[in-house]
Amino acid sequence: MTRAFALLFAALTLLAEVGPARAQGLFDMRDIMGGGDNFRGGGSSPIRRQTVNFSGQYAPGTIYINTAERRLYLVTGNGQALAYGIGVGRDGFRWSGTHRITAKKEWPSWTPPAQMLRRRPDLPRHMVGGVDNPLGARAMYLGSTLYRIHGSNEPETIGQAVSSGCFRMTNEDVTDLYSRVSVGTPVIVKN
Repeated sequence: MTRAFALLFAALTLLAEVGPARAQGLFDMRDIMGGGDNFRGGGSSPIRRQTVNFSGQYAPGTIYINTAERRLYLVTGNGQALAYGIGVGRDGFRWSGTHRITAKKEWPSWTPPAQMLRRRPDLPRHMVGGVDNPLGARAMYLGSTLYRIHGSNEPETIGQAVSSGCFRMTNEDVTDLYSRVSVGTPVIVKN
């Protein structure tokens, strides 16, 4: 059975079980942060993680995010970095600056910020961590901002501008990055 057929079958089954109104609500969550349940079946990034040449004046261990390229670079030194594909903020939600990772969480819970709730009052006020949570398997919190580097259960959104300002990675890639960085890691974001 092809993946597309399996996804279509799952969507039709969901629609039959919960009805069109409830199913629409579930699908709307996918538009918010990249949730869904593809993590159960895996799913790799359409942009392969790889070691690349990197010319920059950044210390090893620094995270450099280039939103225009839709890439996150973990500087490894000796003119190289580990490059990951990411999803970035859609128009009006992109930002730049320098922060540090201030917290790391495995299977984080999600409480939509007030700004998001004003735009989308239909969102849940809180979601516990797990495979259905839009923050995915890991999250790294950036300074005092509302933004995170986090997992996504929708690998097809990697390389796209679809978030509300967070940087999303596949659950596989965010778990790899999470294991390589610590609280205090500098994060530099350029548009």
